[in-house]
Amino acid sequence: MMRNHFGNISLGSFLPAIRRVTLAAVMLSLALPAAAVINTGTDAEAELPYWEVVEHGVSIRLVQRLPDQTRGFFQARGFSIADSELIAQSCVFQTVFKNLAPPSDPGVIEYNLDEWIVHAGGAQRRMKTREDWQKEWTARRAPKAAQLAFEWGLIPTRQTYRPGDYNWGLSVFNLAPGTPFDLDVVWRQGGERRSARLKGVVCAPDIHVSPAAP
Repeated sequence: MMRNHFGNISLGSFLPAIRRVTLAAVMLSLALPAAAVINTGTDAEAELPYWEVVEHGVSIRLVQRLPDQTRGFFQARGFSIADSELIAQSCVFQTVFKNLAPPSDPGVIEYNLDEWIVHAGGAQRRMKTREDWQKEWTARRAPKAAQLAFEWGLIPTRQTYRPGDYNWGLSVFNLAPGTPFDLDVVWRQGGERRSARLKGVVCAPDIHVSPAAP
């Protein structure tokens, strides 16, 4: 028998409660999603650096895009040199978003780029989305055909993915070439808000690289 300030209490009387608490803790830990895995490296296809979040059922990858690539792409779609330069100097990434859940999983994944936060130079800012650019192009009187090509080139501001769905597009962070930043990515999975921080992302430098020989 164990005596303390509660009086005579048998340790055995605590054991069922201890077991219940321990079992509950184990079940809770199993129910929680695994922590996000952050990967960095060189994208095999683009041959440029990437930063990636991989969590249960979701993958979000940012791949650097050189300003020269952006200039050429949008000049070929009807933008003036000045307008294409504005895009090229705004820190453009190729963004790939995937729902990795199997078809048997009924859950959907949703995101809204207005919730993503860019941390750079001690300040916070939003990304520059389709809606922001639309105002820009209207003010600059960019050709309508070029505006349409630009809109379809950008990753949608809001999107919903069912299991197995994925898409990609350009994302713009409104920073100068070579600028380092952290990015809080936010999504909803099964109605639950999730987030992860990509640290040490770097906008591609404004360098001129000759295309590789075929």
